[in-house]
Amino acid sequence: MFDLKEILSVSLILFSVIDILGSIPIIVNLRQKVGHIQSEKATLAAGVLMILFLFAGKSILSLFGIGVEDFAIAGALIIFAIGAEMILGIELFKSDPDAKDSASIVPIAFPLIAGAGTLTTILTLKAEFAQINIAIGILLNLILVYIVLKSTGWLERKIGKTGLDVLRRIFGIILLSIAVKIFKTNAFPIGVESGI
Repeated sequence: MFDLKEILSVSLILFSVIDILGSIPIIVNLRQKVGHIQSEKATLAAGVLMILFLFAGKSILSLFGIGVEDFAIAGALIIFAIGAEMILGIELFKSDPDAKDSASIVPIAFPLIAGAGTLTTILTLKAEFAQINIAIGILLNLILVYIVLKSTGWLERKIGKTGLDVLRRIFGIILLSIAVKIFKTNAFPIGVESGI
């Protein structure tokens, strides 16, 4: 049941889907808005979501009459909004001084870390890998996520304001592309497969 090769495969797949390194400009941007990101809270919330989806994902969604595709589209819309913010320099997610802690949950824990892509990937991995190996893969990724979230202040100082502005726009375009891809794949699955 415990398989090192499976754990490595799951960890690498989740690492590429979560893309925490690519999310650094977004996290820094949010940190500048709200003043502080609670790394522990964000990591814990993302971890709870991922483990919950590992064991009861489809059941939870079906309880609300939501399909995996619907969930993915909702996540894509949030990702699109964040990407538009980064490129256009507009503020869609207004910072509420009374709810600064909530930025650690939305949009960092969801949809940046445990987004629609991550959660649907976890559901997909269940068909191929043992649950214990997926759980360990999730845990390893959460450790990396926590380290990156804790290091954003240091990274911000090293990259500098100009570097962050450039990165913010580049990753904004990448986020928009990811959002469009998730939307197309889940809104028009037949058209995508047939090349329409």
